[in-house]
Amino acid sequence: MNKKIILIFTSISILSAFICFLGLFWAVFDKHDTIQSNKRVDHVNSEEKKNSSNTVHIVALGDSLTRGIGDDKGKGYVGDLKDMLIKKSKKKIQVTNHAIGGQTSSELLKQLKQPEVRRQLRQADIILISTGANDLFQGGAALDHLNMSYFNSIEKRYLVNAKHVYSTLRSLNSHATVFHIGLYNPFIDLEQSKLTSKMVSKWNVDNANLTRDYKKMIYVPTFDLFQLNVNDYLYSDKFHPNTKGYQLIAERVVSLIVFHEEGK
Repeated sequence: MNKKIILIFTSISILSAFICFLGLFWAVFDKHDTIQSNKRVDHVNSEEKKNSSNTVHIVALGDSLTRGIGDDKGKGYVGDLKDMLIKKSKKKIQVTNHAIGGQTSSELLKQLKQPEVRRQLRQADIILISTGANDLFQGGAALDHLNMSYFNSIEKRYLVNAKHVYSTLRSLNSHATVFHIGLYNPFIDLEQSKLTSKMVSKWNVDNANLTRDYKKMIYVPTFDLFQLNVNDYLYSDKFHPNTKGYQLIAERVVSLIVFHEEGK
């Protein structure tokens, strides 16, 4: 009887030891598998972060100026800017252009409500805007009733819209640098050039002052680029820039963009 008890206890002890050993083995194996799995996840996350940090996402909005109408190459200042940035930086440049010819500031505000546009703006590192020219010039129709009273009423409405545009952009994306392309005067050679230049200059100053209320928002002047030799830089419609005109604008914007390359 005692021998049977001893045998039973011995069997139980051996079985318990085996179970403990098995549990230890699986614990070590599971820990090793978890570590390897975590390493793979960390590697994937690291690669994703690396790829993301190595890509500059640019979203362009606005009117025909940002659409590039008048450029025989079909690139506009946005396309030229991309080419220049590729040469300037080792980063990958990704551009999405949502600009629409003839778009006003009111229409831009409506576009900013579109889910896909908002999604892309949230991911942007740089945002390009051109708006205001169609509010002011109205496709050239404004030349039929040029006076400061009329101009002031248009500008007042526009500045309200511009403020809403800026606030919307900042609510969607607080880190991207926003470049608002300023107005030039395509009618500088006309009889009332003095008045049109005065209007455009005031518009630019008031709009630039508005951008100062928002962080990382820059109003890019273009008036001086076209002032002396406007016809050399205008398309045949005498309103939009030609290929050379767009290149001037792109050079101006690129000069304001600073990248922080890795390892520097």
